[in-house]
Order: sequence, then C-alpha cells, then structure tokens
Amino acid sequence: MKIPPMIAAELRRLTSSPMSIVALIALIAVPVLYGGLYLWANQNPYANLDRIPAAIVVDDTGATVDGKTSNYGDDVAQELIRDGSFDWHRVTPGSAASGVDDSKYDFSITFPADFSDALASASGTSPHQATVTLTTNDTNSYLASTIGTQAAEKIRTAIVTKVNQQAAEQFLLGLADIRGNLVSAADGASKLVDGSATAQSGASTLATGTAQLADGTEQLAAGASQLADGNAQLATGAQQLSSGAQQVASGAQQVAGGNQQLAAAADSAGSTAQQLADQAAAQEASILQKLTDAGASADQLASAKKLFAQVQAGNTQVQTLVGKVDELSAGANQVSAGAAQVASGSATLAAKSGQAASGAAALAAKTGEAASGAAQVSTGAAKLRDGLTTLHSGTSQLRDGLKDGVAKIPDNSPALQQQQATTIADPVDLKNTSITSAGTYGAGLAPFFVALAAWIGIYALFLIVKPVSRRAITALHSPIKITLAGWLTPGLLGAVQMIGLFAIVAGALQFSIQNPGGMFGLMALASMTFAAIILALNVWLGSVGQFLGLVLMVLQLVTAGGTFPWQTLPGPLAALHHVLPMSYAVDGMRQLMYGGNPATAWADAGVLALWMLVALLVSAIGVTRMTHFRTLRDLRPSLIG
Repeated sequence: MKIPPMIAAELRRLTSSPMSIVALIALIAVPVLYGGLYLWANQNPYANLDRIPAAIVVDDTGATVDGKTSNYGDDVAQELIRDGSFDWHRVTPGSAASGVDDSKYDFSITFPADFSDALASASGTSPHQATVTLTTNDTNSYLASTIGTQAAEKIRTAIVTKVNQQAAEQFLLGLADIRGNLVSAADGASKLVDGSATAQSGASTLATGTAQLADGTEQLAAGASQLADGNAQLATGAQQLSSGAQQVASGAQQVAGGNQQLAAAADSAGSTAQQLADQAAAQEASILQKLTDAGASADQLASAKKLFAQVQAGNTQVQTLVGKVDELSAGANQVSAGAAQVASGSATLAAKSGQAASGAAALAAKTGEAASGAAQVSTGAAKLRDGLTTLHSGTSQLRDGLKDGVAKIPDNSPALQQQQATTIADPVDLKNTSITSAGTYGAGLAPFFVALAAWIGIYALFLIVKPVSRRAITALHSPIKITLAGWLTPGLLGAVQMIGLFAIVAGALQFSIQNPGGMFGLMALASMTFAAIILALNVWLGSVGQFLGLVLMVLQLVTAGGTFPWQTLPGPLAALHHVLPMSYAVDGMRQLMYGGNPATAWADAGVLALWMLVALLVSAIGVTRMTHFRTLRDLRPSLIG
C-alpha cells in the first residue's frame, strides 16, 4: 500500500459523517481562532490608552516666587487633560480613592498641597523634592497599574523638564548679569593695574629716597656724635681758656699798671731830657763861644759840637722812646682791656660750650633715634615697594582673569538664552533607529502566537487523527511508509491551518510582513515539525504521549522568549530555550516578518528540519517495533485514547 492511499483513507474516515466533518473543520479552525482572536485583541492596545479611566487630584495651594504666584499642580493637570493620553477625570481626593478601589478608575495621580512650594524651594534655603502620588490597584489590572506607573514617570519627567527650563532661564539670565558685572570689574581691574603701577613706581622712588635718608641720618647721627664729643672737648677747653683768660686778664692789669708807671717815668724822663736838650741848645752857642774864647781848639770845638749833637740826638731818642713807652702803655691798657674781655668772653664761652655740649649730646641722641627711625622707614618703604610690586602682579592677574572670565561667558541674546534653556532642560533627544521594526504591539507578539497556535492546532488534530494505520501495521506494510502517511495527514491539515492563520495575520489584521513567502513557508515547516514530534510521542506512548505533548507545549510557552527576552528566564528554562523547537520557530518568523537576517532564518529552519527528521526517525523506529511486536497497550487500549 502506498502513502497517498493511506492518507486518503484517513481523510475519508475523518469526513465519513457530517459530525466528523464539523469536528474536523472545528479542529482545523482552532489555531485560526486562537491566534487570530488573541492577536486581534492585542493588535495595538497602546493606541487605545485614551480609554483607560484615570483620576487627577489637585490639592496644590500654589506658591509665590519673585512676586509671581504659580500653581504648578493645576498647570500640569490641565496639560494632562488637554493631552488626552488617558481618560482623565479631575476629582476630589475621596472620589479618587473610592474610584480606584471600586475599579471606576484604574489609577490616580495626586498633587499634594505643597507641590508648588516644593518645586520653588530649589532656589531657597530649604530645598526639598516635590512629591507626586500614584495610586494603583492591581485588582483592576496589573498591566493598567504598570501603564499608570509609566505614565507617572512620564509626568515626572515632564515636570522636571519644565522646572529645569525655568531654572536654566534664571541661571542664564543671572549669568548674563554676571558677565556684565565682570566686564565692569575687568575695567576697574585695568584701572587698578594702572594705579598699582604708578604706586609701584612711587614706592620704588620712595624706597630709594628713604634708603638715602637712612644713610644720611646715619651719617648725621655719626656727625652729631662727633659734634657732641667736640662740644664736650670745647666745653673743657673753654673752661681752661676761661681760667687762663682770667690769669691773662690779671697779668694784663698788672702789666697795664706797670706800663702806666713806666709811662709816667718816661714822661718825666722825656720832660727832663727835653729840658736838657733845650738847655743844651740854648747854651750851645754860649758854651762854644766860651770855648772859643777860652781858646779851645777846633777839634775841641768839633767835639763840643758833636757832644751837643749827641745830646740832641739822645733827646730825640728819648722822645722817641717816650713815644714808644706811651704807645706801649696804651697797648698795655688795650691788652688789659682785651684780656678782661677775653676773660669775660671765655667765661661766657665756657658756659655756652657746656650748654652746646649738652645740646650736642641731645642732638646725637635724637639723630640716633632719627637714624633708627629712618632705617625703619627705609625698611618699610622697601616692604611697601615689594608689596606694591606683588599688588601690581596680583591686579594684573585679576585683570587677566576677569578678562578671561568675560571671554569664557558668551554674550548671548535673549532668544539664544531661551533656546539654551530649552536644551538644558531636555538635553537628550532619543532618536530611535531600528534595524527592524514590528510596527505595533500585536505584530510584535505575532511570531510567538503563530508558533503557539501551530502547536495547538497540531495537538488538536491528533485528538481525531490516528497516528498510524493499524490496518497497515497488521498487513506488515513498510514502517517508513506507515510513518510518513501518519505524519503527512496531520501535517497537511496543519498546513491548511497555517494558510488560514496567515490570511488572518497578513489580511484581516494587516500586519506588515517583509517576506510573505518565507513567512508562510516557515509557518508550514513549524507545523509539520510539530506534527512529527507529537506523532513520535503518540507512537511510543499513546495517550500518555498525547498528554506529554500538552506538557511540552507549556514548556515551550515559557521558554520560547515570545514576550520577555529569554535572558530573563531562570537558568534551567533558559537552557531549554536553546533546545526546544518552538524557540527557533519564533525567532525565524521574526526574522522573516520584520525583515531581519535571512541567514538566521535559514539557520532556524535548519534546526526545525533537524527536529522533524529526528522525530520521524523515532516514529519509524516505533512503527517498526509495532509491526514486529505486540504490547499490552496494543491489546488493551487506553481509555483516554
């Protein structure tokens, strides 16, 4: 018996009565109904979020910032209602609580009384976070609670963006003011640099002058000290001079007295001499006459004349001497008077030189203090010069730093500041670039539910399709033919199921399929692979194998990675993901439906083909065993079967 007749015989059996036909059609429609209805229900749920009822409670009392009153809670609530992402209802706190509790609202958002104050506190002395309260109730819907949480996070992000933009605007405005003040400060610093340069030059001149002053005062102190010593010596000499002058004055007085006596004697002698001269002159002629008369010789007369001449000469000398004595007496008197003046002056000099010595000593002390002060002034002037040099350097650095600061702060226009504030508030724009895209939530789940529907469809068919022909086994036909006939019957019916499901996915639901031919081919391959696996279970284990097919479906349901990534699975289940065939069916359909990597799709198809061949081989071995041996299960079939 050939394979097509065996398939035809089984199909005739399945359509032998109207009820059989209805049962067959119903089972064929199972994957279409399961996959189609589920994908239809989840075609694009995110497009219908505006139907989800949610409550908004605004208890915010507002806040006053810079003289302006704002109510951020009310502003956000109005924006949410205008946005319409959810079916928002602005209610009281009590209505919101009771509404979430009795499923009138899926969740509620509450803005507390201090919401605006908390947002405004960032610029005050007691900054603290604002609170937005999300109230959910998982008895309404866990996914609704999850969606509410995501919505609340988006609301929080929007509020943060708005607050950040306002803060950035204030910051940029303040930065512009700072820049203006820095420009003024830089100008002032430039003037300060010029002034410090002038002061530094003056301080240098002052330091030089004070150094010279210090040297001069040191020399003055040395000279004053020498003057003090000289004045002391002068005082001592003046005292000695005064004493000597007094002795001189006394001696001079004595000389003057003697001179007066001498002058008197000289005057007397002069008078006498004059009288003698006068008498000699008067008697000269008479004496000469007498001598002549007496017969004196010429020599005697000459001698007499000579004697008279000598007398006249002596008288002249005496008169001259008397004049000298008078002059001497006058000089002695002058000497005596001068000596008295010298004595008086030397006494005065002694007194004054003592005072001069004291003054010179005081002067020496004061000039020493002046020298010390001048040295301190010189040191201070040097420090002032150094300090002004440091000040000049520092002011230069300040000026340069202020200019650098001004250069680093851009001079932006108000419009540019507004753009900057917007960018600072929301600096990152997420650009979603997808290598492939499912498009909608339903399309994203389609590969998983198509594969699951294929397994369910095959599993349902084996409820009415006989795995192998008992008649063919009894007739000892070829085990391979029997196996292929037992596989192709549900396999072809499974392909029909996939035609209907593909029509629903691509036609009714209009999911985008990048490779329609490849997509259907992989769907048919998956269905026939599943048919081979369930056939092997039935051949070897009968009704128990059919039950294990259900267990295997559950295992693949959780390990295929159809919803969450398989990496999130526990370790043992993650290991099964790499073994069980549905994982490869889901991955291959994703590649073909979304326009992924064809090589990956071929690899997935290869794994499914390998599973199919192995399952058919195992089935053929089971059929071979059945053609040669009878088991207790063959004699007493299971009640489940």
